[in-house]
Amino acid sequence: MQALRQTLLNDQLDLDFIALCLQLPTEGYLAEQMETIDVVAIHQAREALRHYIAEDLQEDFLKLFRDLRSDKPYSPDAASCGQRALKNTCLAYLAENNDPACLALITAQYHNANNMTDRMAALSILSNKEADARLEALEDFYTRFKDDALVVDKWLSVQAMSSLPGTLNTVQNLMSHEAFSIKNPNKVRSLIGVFAHANQLHYHNEDGSGYAFHADRILELDKINPQIAARMVAPLGRWRRFDAKRQDLMKAQLQRIISTDNLSGDTFEMASKSLA
Repeated sequence: MQALRQTLLNDQLDLDFIALCLQLPTEGYLAEQMETIDVVAIHQAREALRHYIAEDLQEDFLKLFRDLRSDKPYSPDAASCGQRALKNTCLAYLAENNDPACLALITAQYHNANNMTDRMAALSILSNKEADARLEALEDFYTRFKDDALVVDKWLSVQAMSSLPGTLNTVQNLMSHEAFSIKNPNKVRSLIGVFAHANQLHYHNEDGSGYAFHADRILELDKINPQIAARMVAPLGRWRRFDAKRQDLMKAQLQRIISTDNLSGDTFEMASKSLA
């Protein structure tokens, strides 16, 4: 912990380098280091470490966050990018303590941001908080940017990656939102693809609901865009890396896909190879 504190407070280092040093490996990266992936253990261990770091360095994070805040106009230069990166890293760690004062800082940054980097950083943090501020920010973000397709894709993705309970229901509900269309490959990748590839915790729920949802979408897409449907099979094809229960659940969905009448050749080939 002392090494982290020294890095955090080292004024000889580039700010973006300090931010990078403070980032923990993603759950996906940690999964690749395991012979048999335990998604729950990875999530719990990573969250525990984040909380420990946040608690031990809280005062340092808070001071640095305040020092790095700026009312200057947005600038894309390297120094300003580094400043924003470290400031938002500090804010993410502060959020681990579930302090109402920290939630107020996050909410204020979301509403007062003069650039997308800061606004998205705050929204990403809020997306993992059971708070009215999360719902308010998500609604506000969509209202602000609903005419910008690429930004709306980010809005879909940040919700698909949430660690909150009920995220699968959120993803299902978003499929009925005006922002989403199953016929638009970018929307499919931003919502369904991100959920299946990047949300290990909920996609690999031990009841198999994430797999069933994914297979349903593959079959739905197969009638619209077989190439996209075939590419969506890949997460199910990793079944060998998981425990026996999840292996059986994943293979069952692959078998269901293969057994579907009038399945396209693209999707059949991909699912068959994944199951073999």
